[in-house]
Amino acid sequence: MVCASPDGAVDWRLSGLVVAVGATLAVNLLNVAGAYRLDTLRQIDKSFAQVVCGWLLTVGTLVGILHVTSTSNSATTAWVLLWAVAGLALLSANRLALYHVAGKWTRAGRLTRNVAVVGAGPIGQKLLAYLSSQPGASRLEIVGVYDDRSERLPRRCFGYPLLGDIDELVRDIRENLIDMVIVALPLSADWRLAEVMKKLITVPVDVRICPDLFGFQIGACSVTHVGGISLLNVVDRPLRDWHWIVKAVEDRILAAIILFLISPVMAAIAVLIKLDSPGPVLFKQKRYGFNNELIEVFKFRTMYHHARDANAEQLTKRNDPRVTRLGAFLRRTSLDELPQFLNVLRGDMSIVGPRPHALAAKAGQILYQEAVQCYDARHRVKPGITGWAQVNGWRGETETVEQIQKRVEHDLYYIEHWSVLLDLKIIVRTILGGFTGRQAY
Repeated sequence: MVCASPDGAVDWRLSGLVVAVGATLAVNLLNVAGAYRLDTLRQIDKSFAQVVCGWLLTVGTLVGILHVTSTSNSATTAWVLLWAVAGLALLSANRLALYHVAGKWTRAGRLTRNVAVVGAGPIGQKLLAYLSSQPGASRLEIVGVYDDRSERLPRRCFGYPLLGDIDELVRDIRENLIDMVIVALPLSADWRLAEVMKKLITVPVDVRICPDLFGFQIGACSVTHVGGISLLNVVDRPLRDWHWIVKAVEDRILAAIILFLISPVMAAIAVLIKLDSPGPVLFKQKRYGFNNELIEVFKFRTMYHHARDANAEQLTKRNDPRVTRLGAFLRRTSLDELPQFLNVLRGDMSIVGPRPHALAAKAGQILYQEAVQCYDARHRVKPGITGWAQVNGWRGETETVEQIQKRVEHDLYYIEHWSVLLDLKIIVRTILGGFTGRQAY
C-alpha cells in the first residue's frame, strides 16, 4: 500500500509503516475471529465469514488510527481502500485454496488422529460406542484397545482389536503409531491409574482421562489447577471476569442510542394506544430476571385494561378477544416490546438474552419450570429484549412442551457461546426479520 504526502509525492516510509501495522492487526484480529482453526478451514462458508469479519475489523482499526494521527487525506484513503479490496481478494483466494487442501488431506487421512483406548471394561466399551456414533469422530481413528489384563480378555472389545498391555502401548507410541491415549479406567482404581500414568508420562503422546461413567453426563469441560490439584470445570459462571463489564457497556450504549432513534415511534404508538382504548399506555408485569429475581418489565398495553392478565395465566390465542385492534398489530410486530429498552437502561434487562417469562406462563397446561428440567439455568444471565431463540423462530404462543424445550435449548446455547459478535448477529437478524412471527398473537 502506498501513501501520498500533501504535495502528491509518495511517502514510502508511511506506506511501509501502514503495511506493517495493517499486517500485524490482520494476523491478530483474524486469530480472534477464529480464522486459523482447522475446523474452520473445512467449512468454506464459515471460513469466508470469519475472514471477512477479521479483515473488516483490521481495515476499520487502521482507518481509525490514520484519522486520529491526522495522516489521512484523499490520496491515503484511496490507497487504503485499494489495499483493503486487494487484501480481501487475496485472503479469499487463500481460503479457497486451503479449503481444497484441507479436504484433500482429510480424504487422505493426513488430518486424522490415531487414538488408543486404555481399558476394556464398561467405561471403555461405552466410550467406544459413543465415539463411533459421533459425526466429529471421523477425524479420529481408533487403532485399538490396551488393557493390563489383556491375556484374560477376548481379542476384541466392542469391535476394536485388543492390542496388548500398557508396555505394548508404550512401544506403539514410540513407533509413532499413536497420537492420543484415552484412559477409560474407574477412578476408584487409583492404583491402576497411577501405574498407567507412570508409564505414559515417559512418551510423547496426548493423554486424556475419561472420568468414569459420570463423565458421559457432564458434557464438555476443561481443567483448572487449584493448589496443585487438577479439577474438572463442570460449570462456569456466565459472563465472568471482564465479560460482564463488556456486556453492560454494550447494553447501556446501544439502549441509549436506540431509545433516541425510536423515541418518535414510541410517542406515536403511545398516542394511538390512548385513542384506541381507555387505560394506561404502559403495561407492567412481574417476570423472572437474573438469578430468578423478580423484575417489573415494561410493555406497551395491547389488551383492554379490564381484561389484563398480570401473571399470563391464560395463553394468548389467535383473534383473542382481550387484545385490542392496535394491540394485535403491536404484538405481531413486537413493537409492544420497545419500552423494554427502559428496562435495559435501568439494568434489569439486556438487549440480547433469554426472554423473560411471566410467573404463571405455561406450555399447554404445564408451568415452564415443570416442563423443562433445566429451565432455571436460563436465569444465569439477564433476560433480553430479543434472543437466539427468537431469531430462530421460537417465539410467540407455547402450546406444547416441545416449544418451550426448544426455547430453553436455544437460550442455553446462547449463554454458553456468548460473545459481542453473537449479540450483534442476533440484533441484525432481529432488525431484518426477527420482529415478526406467525405465532405471535
